[in-house]
Amino acid sequence: MLRTLSRPFVAMVERWLPNSFVFAVVLTITVGLMALGMTDSGPVEVIRAWGDGLTGLLEFMTQIALVLLLGYLLAHTGPVHRLLLRLARVPGTPLRAYGFVTLCAGAASLLTWGLGLVVAALLSVEVARVGRERGMRLHYPLLVAAGYSGFVVWHMGYSGSGPLAAATEGSFAQDQLGAPLPITETIFSWWNITAALVTLLVVVGAMMLMAPGSNERIIEFPKDAETTEERENGLIETTTGVTPAERVDNARAITLAMGALLLAYLVIYFAQEGFSLTLNIVNWTFLCLILLLIDSPRELGRLGAQAARNVGDILLQFPLYAGILGIMSATGLITIFSDFFVSISNETTLGLWSFLAGGIVNFFVPSGGGQFAVQAPVFLEAGSRLGVDPAIVTMGVAYGDQWTNMIQPFWALPLLAMARLRIRDILGFTAVTLVVSGVVLAGTMLVVSI
Repeated sequence: MLRTLSRPFVAMVERWLPNSFVFAVVLTITVGLMALGMTDSGPVEVIRAWGDGLTGLLEFMTQIALVLLLGYLLAHTGPVHRLLLRLARVPGTPLRAYGFVTLCAGAASLLTWGLGLVVAALLSVEVARVGRERGMRLHYPLLVAAGYSGFVVWHMGYSGSGPLAAATEGSFAQDQLGAPLPITETIFSWWNITAALVTLLVVVGAMMLMAPGSNERIIEFPKDAETTEERENGLIETTTGVTPAERVDNARAITLAMGALLLAYLVIYFAQEGFSLTLNIVNWTFLCLILLLIDSPRELGRLGAQAARNVGDILLQFPLYAGILGIMSATGLITIFSDFFVSISNETTLGLWSFLAGGIVNFFVPSGGGQFAVQAPVFLEAGSRLGVDPAIVTMGVAYGDQWTNMIQPFWALPLLAMARLRIRDILGFTAVTLVVSGVVLAGTMLVVSI
């Protein structure tokens, strides 16, 4: 049934979905026209709002770029990379391969979304390569889509930017609620952990059920793709280390010392602040692990140069999405959307409507933190009036943000760059992920609100 359901999605996106940059441009024009038609803003005000918004998320862009950069670096450190290669040999059948990639990518996404995207890409490639060597019949686009589908739980985990922003001292949550919202009530609540596990298991099952039949056409892993040995040769550069500069560049003691220094800072931070997480602390945690695991400053520089290529598309398109957010914020368009959902809500349904509204807004503004900063205050205020737990509203917006990533190509860009596929190759399958995960996430919002 799921294979049948996925076919029209696959056919539609292959025919009609444009390049991701063009997609961002179309969204920009669409939001501009909506602002003109639904608000009192004129063309001058809309263009000014768009232009001012282009630079509105520069700090957040840096944080997000670091998450992706550090996730790539961590996945390519010797111990972690060897672990991924061993994991690629675990699944012995096509069905297990699709499910295994989804499960591993989801687990990594719960740890940090940047690592999740990188693990999804690298593990998809390695499982496809090993499967080809073993003679397994694997549909490569579905395998990559399975990896990206694991990303659907990222905002429920350690690097969830919405809950982390709400838990940060001086945030809007403190202004509205009188104090930051602890992550023990959001990310680490029993119901969020349960929902994350159930969602991931349901998506794993869906990916396995969409496996092509024996008589169906598949696209296999390209035979001319680079091998593991070629990649490893690109990662490890041999050097004699005869000059003082070369010896210093290859001295692991330097990165170990910096890693130990950063570890000391993190220990002091958590000892003084408790288990208080922000995006910056998440980034420094993974930088600490990288410095402790990397072989040398030379390897760190080489991997950093490779990782920067995967950040380029995001940095190019992020200002466009920031401009969209600028239009929606300055013209009041986002408030119109949010107020509509608030007007039809009560104490039982506000969580569900915050989830649906988060999904709609995320389609136009695929920035978890940026969207959350603008949209969550509206729902927190409504929750305060209706007597709804702010944790439910917070996670409702977060759930919506991660949910429609399955049909919003923005965050698939780095994964697709590493896997050498186009967004139209996977979106038909991830649309099914949108459907099955949406049932679980919406159900969670209703159950915890009763």
